[in-house]
Amino acid sequence: MNFLIVDDMDNMRRSVRAMLKLIKYGKKLHEAPHGKEAWKILNQKNHGIDFIICDYNMPYMSGTELLHLMRADKLLRDIPFLMITADANKEVVAEAAEHDVDAYLTKPFVTASLETKINELLDKAKNPDLTTQLLRESRLAEESGDIKKALHLALDASKANRNLSRPYRELGRLFIKVKNIKQAISQFTQAIDLNRLDVTSYHYLGQLYLHQGKLDKAIDFYSKAMDISPRHSDRAFKFADLLIQKNQPQKAEKVLRLLLKHDASNQENLEKIAMMAGSNGIPDLAIKCYKDILKHTPHRLSIHKCLGMALQEKGQHNQASAYLEKAVQKFSEDVELLIALAQSYLAMGMLIRADKCASKALQLDPSNMEAKSILSQC
Repeated sequence: MNFLIVDDMDNMRRSVRAMLKLIKYGKKLHEAPHGKEAWKILNQKNHGIDFIICDYNMPYMSGTELLHLMRADKLLRDIPFLMITADANKEVVAEAAEHDVDAYLTKPFVTASLETKINELLDKAKNPDLTTQLLRESRLAEESGDIKKALHLALDASKANRNLSRPYRELGRLFIKVKNIKQAISQFTQAIDLNRLDVTSYHYLGQLYLHQGKLDKAIDFYSKAMDISPRHSDRAFKFADLLIQKNQPQKAEKVLRLLLKHDASNQENLEKIAMMAGSNGIPDLAIKCYKDILKHTPHRLSIHKCLGMALQEKGQHNQASAYLEKAVQKFSEDVELLIALAQSYLAMGMLIRADKCASKALQLDPSNMEAKSILSQC
């Protein structure tokens, strides 16, 4: 087999490579320092990867993010995936399970442990149990467009092992496809009764109740999903948005800060959190995020504008004006920016500067009442 070893630590990749050579596994051993690089390798034509050993916590793209992409790809989804983690706590296990990880191994581990895990996964791949077989057939039927057959096979899978939550979760998902929401809710509820850590079922129930307009129930299920696995960014943003709709910005801030804590290196999420916080009355969080963004990309003047306006909302006009002045160098005809800068100058008693900014804003927008108000005060 050809192995792909994914870890951001050079010494860990070397260690796994040495272990595989010791047990004489691996025709070719490929390496990647993070999920993004691994994804590039997997998308190459004739990549030939047969088995993946991947770290959980990595920059740019984590192990679970890579696994999520693979499970959504018909050509890659059945490659055995062994997750390596330094901390097998409830959150890590739940997040990995949510993306159907095949198995995980806790650091540090010895060669014998790695060999045992690889053999277990290969045996499962070659000799799947009846429930797994039926669920695979159900998936193929669904992909061919035969939802009725897919439902029938998933139902057989639930009967093959009544103690597993996954068949009920699959039934719930398929019932959503045929727009039988009542049955979908029933199946997801059954999955949760069997497995209180079935975070995917909590997530689906949150979505279903959200679409029905039952915000309190949606919040309840999203909250339970977040308690189990707080690293899921899409869920965190939906949950925070729900809390804002219910006029609970402080709870929304907790959700967003929790996401930030677990994935501080994700620049896309950082910007999304900043924008959501800035536009929904959570200025402290917005300020923190905008400052973190500027540490990595200090020349982004649009972020200077956003940070300046967030600082202004907190009444920190001296700091706000410094960022707004930088932004106005590029966005000299941005009326909103000119008004914000004029307001900070006015608050600091710098009347000539305030007058100049407000006058320019009024030239660009002659009906602007805020500009007129500032000029009258000057």
